[in-house]
Amino acid sequence: MLNLLFVALGVLLLTTGGEALIRGSLAAATRMGVSPLLSGLLIVGFGTSAPELVVSIDAALSERPDIAIGNVVGSNISNVLLILGLCALITPLAVKPLALRRDAVTVVAASVLFLILVGGSALERSDAAIFLAALSAYLIWAYRTERSGAAPSAELHQAEGEEVTSLPKTTLWTIMAIVLGLVLLILGSQVLLRGAVGIAESYGVSEAVIGLTLVAVGTSLPELSISVIAAFRRHADVAIGNILGSNIFNLLGILGVSALLQPLPVHERILQFDQWVMLGTSVLLLWFLYTGRRLSRPEGAVLLLGYGLYVGLSFTVFGG
Repeated sequence: MLNLLFVALGVLLLTTGGEALIRGSLAAATRMGVSPLLSGLLIVGFGTSAPELVVSIDAALSERPDIAIGNVVGSNISNVLLILGLCALITPLAVKPLALRRDAVTVVAASVLFLILVGGSALERSDAAIFLAALSAYLIWAYRTERSGAAPSAELHQAEGEEVTSLPKTTLWTIMAIVLGLVLLILGSQVLLRGAVGIAESYGVSEAVIGLTLVAVGTSLPELSISVIAAFRRHADVAIGNILGSNIFNLLGILGVSALLQPLPVHERILQFDQWVMLGTSVLLLWFLYTGRRLSRPEGAVLLLGYGLYVGLSFTVFGG
């Protein structure tokens, strides 16, 4: 029970810290004259991954690679199956294929890159450099194409920046929001890790399983918040674009930074099962978006059922 309370408290601190950091960063960007396009692409699109980043770095430095990698892989799976599945049930998510082709294909490509780099059963610092180089290339490509107006997804990232409201009004409150967000993220990651490790030890399941499910869902709550709000407001492009941006940053940015700080051996079950689920869900989402030009309610139901099946298999067949 105490471990469950630690997990709940950690998730609360991470969610609150992530929200404070995003709002403070957006307010600072506005004061510095940063465009809504860049704010949406970097601060909202990637800022929602701050909990995953802090938890994976903390886990890597604490020599708990199963949680560090499981958190990223599990978050990418839950982002597609759980969050987009839920959003599609709220409202069908119509998309313009040209607006999302770059990001959707990049998610699949990043998943394939992960499979290639973990072929040696570990992520080394050289692999981290490749991840970070790929992320830098993607960011340059994304900003240049959207700034030139060549990509209609410019409106998407601008809308992401406008989706977050109630920003700090003064410089003092902006600084306080950023500092508070960082402090809560660091504290929340430590509390969450303590509870997650305790649960794994108490129930005799591997840390990889806990990282792939409990920790992954907990750190994905900012994505869930932004995407569900966008779905209720009928901003379909924001809901899907937020998830695609988050999944790209999870793989290329978070694993890149974590493996750069500490080489990460990959758990056998991730090699045998979870990495293939991650790739399969990315390909399935790409197929749904391009064949039906939207993510329909039946397709959302399929995604949610898929997540239920994945969690069930995680604690039974692959629970060791």
